[in-house]
Amino acid sequence: MNSGSTAPFTKMVTLSTKVNCFLRLFGVHLAKLARQVASFSTRRIVHTREDEGYCSQQGFNADETGLFWKRMSSRTFITKEEEKLPGHKAMKDRLTLMFSSNASGDLEIKPLLVYQSENPRIFKKNNVIKSKLPVHWKSNQKVWVTQVIFNKWILETFAPAVKKFLLEKELPLKALLILDNAPSHSKDLEEILQDNYPFIKVQYLPPNTTFILQPMDQQVIANFKKLYTRALFNKVFEECEFGGDNMTARKFWKEKFDVLMAIRLIQKAWEKVSQRTLISAWKMLVTSWTQEEAVVDDTEVMKEIITVAQRLELEVEEEDVEELI
Repeated sequence: MNSGSTAPFTKMVTLSTKVNCFLRLFGVHLAKLARQVASFSTRRIVHTREDEGYCSQQGFNADETGLFWKRMSSRTFITKEEEKLPGHKAMKDRLTLMFSSNASGDLEIKPLLVYQSENPRIFKKNNVIKSKLPVHWKSNQKVWVTQVIFNKWILETFAPAVKKFLLEKELPLKALLILDNAPSHSKDLEEILQDNYPFIKVQYLPPNTTFILQPMDQQVIANFKKLYTRALFNKVFEECEFGGDNMTARKFWKEKFDVLMAIRLIQKAWEKVSQRTLISAWKMLVTSWTQEEAVVDDTEVMKEIITVAQRLELEVEEEDVEELI
């Protein structure tokens, strides 16, 4: 439809019109976002880093993500069979994780994990001591990171780990934690930290900049999820090959895979996130903390996932892995 047309508006809008409208709209928002980013980076992070003397080992970011720990690609026979069962929920079993590391990538904090049950059956069966898990275990029926849960993780896990790290590295006792404006992130966090950890300062990213500035969102979480998927597929293959009792992928999924096993895979995947990946995540926020252009390449991880899936006779292609991410 050209600009001079008097024809009535119809539902048939051409693709080019949609694209042009999107680009115009996106262009406006992008320009506005760029101004916000530049203003924030210059006035806040750079100012704090240079004037107060923070180095990359003292700069931290934390962010949360949901993980459907038992979900498979929708095209696999396991998922198709599961969908036929009345009230099927297992494949969508969800938990929430909070990840954090410093900008130098040499300190990965124990992740916060929020699950729907405080004491899953498998914990009772194995006499699990939650304080010894490789995650900071908390529960919430809606699997949300609430302010109470977040603050406990900060005080009981994050802050002690940061203090221990700084002392061991003989660095000045000061740290900068950068957060987005999620409702769970208390605006009075510095006040909460004041009694025991006054050396930790908190800064919040401005609205609508998280996707471009937040370090954990710059491929770190996506990389973790691919590494988790690889670890999971390798575990299934290992069980099928050496587990005995005529173990199959279907049987493993239905009878053996539980949240305790998922926690071990989460630990393995988080440990496999490379220092290079963690460093490169800061390139949009504090460029001087990323001394080289570090590109996160998940190609090999993706190939391994697909190769193992094929050995398990699962219909999995690259787009199916992306679906899981």
